[in-house]
Amino acid sequence: MDTDFNIYETASVCPVCLKRISAQRITENGETRIVKKCIEHGEFSTPVWRGEPHIQNWARPKIPSAPPVTDTAASKGCPFDCGLCPEHNQHTCTTLIEITWRCDLNCKICFASAGNSKSQTLVRPDPTIDELKDLLKKVRETAGPCNLQLSGGEPAVRDDLPQIATIAKELGFPFVQINTNGLRVARQEGLAKLWADSGVDSAFLQFDGTRDDIYESIRGRALIKEKKEAIKNLTDAGIGVVLVPTIVPGVNDDNIGEILKLAISHSPGIRGVHFQPVSYFGRYPESPSDKSRITLPEIMSKLEEQTSELVHKADFLPPACEHSLCSFHSNYMVMENGKLKKLSGKNEACCAPRPASEGAEKSRTFVRRQWAAPAVEECGCKKPLDDLDRFIQRAKTHILAVSGMAFQDAWTLDLERLRGCCIHVASANGKLIPFCAYNLTSMDGSSLYRGQND
Repeated sequence: MDTDFNIYETASVCPVCLKRISAQRITENGETRIVKKCIEHGEFSTPVWRGEPHIQNWARPKIPSAPPVTDTAASKGCPFDCGLCPEHNQHTCTTLIEITWRCDLNCKICFASAGNSKSQTLVRPDPTIDELKDLLKKVRETAGPCNLQLSGGEPAVRDDLPQIATIAKELGFPFVQINTNGLRVARQEGLAKLWADSGVDSAFLQFDGTRDDIYESIRGRALIKEKKEAIKNLTDAGIGVVLVPTIVPGVNDDNIGEILKLAISHSPGIRGVHFQPVSYFGRYPESPSDKSRITLPEIMSKLEEQTSELVHKADFLPPACEHSLCSFHSNYMVMENGKLKKLSGKNEACCAPRPASEGAEKSRTFVRRQWAAPAVEECGCKKPLDDLDRFIQRAKTHILAVSGMAFQDAWTLDLERLRGCCIHVASANGKLIPFCAYNLTSMDGSSLYRGQND
């Protein structure tokens, strides 16, 4: 008799027509699938959670908290009123602004569909400095002093990127991060220092693995040499680096442990590794197969298996900010021998619900502190440090955040999760759109939000 069976009612969209439809999260034998049926286009069933920790033990309750400023009314229902609307359940932690739609790569996998030959012929002109300044002002008014990520396309293709970062800091954004593939900062001497001097705190560096065959498969060409050069230039300039691997089954899911080991070897310059299971945005005439999916607990398990237990899947905790099924995290001190010492963390899954706004502020503060380069403290004394002094000093600098985030596509979209999103994209008209809603596409590539308000 099967005792591992649970059905949870939620809502989603049809991958073909993007109409809102009812859905269920069905858990059986350690696997959770989102199952839904469109009257016109049939049934869809997609895995969203496989393995341990068990989904029932992972869920973290929180009290919804509407954004302090909303820009749209709730009329059509989620996900069609984003802006944000009063039915959204979370404040903004990070706002992403696309400063260009140009790119110097031609990746198979891209949220923005940038860089491919078709989109390049139709690429929109970059927003002007004045347009970006107005957009940043609008975000500051609605989202407050949130963390800011400058993205694209590839933001480094803009020569005036330092000017944009400076404007953001002048407007009161306390943390500015560049979402980059690292190619230009790898090859152009002095660019990273220019970024740092202009106010850039962190680089969210696309880093899919430690082998060139991985990049050839996902990004179209060998890149590992340039990736390592980018790490060196950024860390030398005092910019905190977060490695961001997109994990694709059969391509780099065997390299997860090596990515973490590389990060450890570059501590404290590398501040974190943020794994992202592949999600399917763009045109996919056929539903992605189960074997083309990898879920968060599978990445947690592979981290343990591939690092000879440098980390353990039991180390990882649900997020304080976004919906519990969206991410995992754990923080470690990198020891002198290359081992990791887990820092204390509290699993609040069984605790009383806490306000969503409290989790958002906690997440904003952590990101600002951890993902930027560690502060350099001048001791002012020449006395040799003893073992305790060295341990305390190391605890201030050599901290590595290991995390993962599962973005939702048209097959996996769960509107309960979407309403808890704290990562928002500022559309061209200034409205804040939850990241997964902004990038959502139907099977033929049609979008609800991207490019609709330009």
